[in-house]
Amino acid sequence: MSDAHFAPLPAPEPANEPASGLAGAPDGLQRLWTPHRMAYIDANNGSGGEDLGCPFCTAPTKRDAESLIVHRGRAVFAVLNLFPYNPGHLLVCPYRHVADYTELTDAEVQEVADLTRRAIRAIRAVSHPAGFNLGVNLGRVAGAGVRDHFHQHVVPRWEGDANFFPIIAQTKAVPQLLADTRDLLSRAWS
Repeated sequence: MSDAHFAPLPAPEPANEPASGLAGAPDGLQRLWTPHRMAYIDANNGSGGEDLGCPFCTAPTKRDAESLIVHRGRAVFAVLNLFPYNPGHLLVCPYRHVADYTELTDAEVQEVADLTRRAIRAIRAVSHPAGFNLGVNLGRVAGAGVRDHFHQHVVPRWEGDANFFPIIAQTKAVPQLLADTRDLLSRAWS
């Protein structure tokens, strides 16, 4: 192969800037800008962009493999995150379109807890992570990408799973296809 196949990509625009150049009192922090995320956030929250509908209401209407659903419960289901932080990044969602944790029924709260526990067991059986991040982002200011439909993140973590790719090359290295991850976790779920 010629070296032309390995030519470096053009340098991206600066991803961060020193706070000292911004208005106000400098705080010494760098700002990491990720404007590519706004298209996803806007599209799923009616703030401009194409309205794709609620992804957590749409997913259960499709076949599991097509929608990346790993498990369907009575009131809650587990689906792979379409934009995973790591392989196996699951979302535990009620079928009912409800925005806030406090609006869940007792049965939904119980099933979210149960499916979260089962998700951790399935991910451990398949990929042996060193740990997990569990989280809920309620509202836009809390970082919710889809703020109108409650969902809990289950993110497997490994030593050294974060690297420089997202910052330098605007690329996230995910070493497993979503369909393969869904198949593995579905089989390990029980």
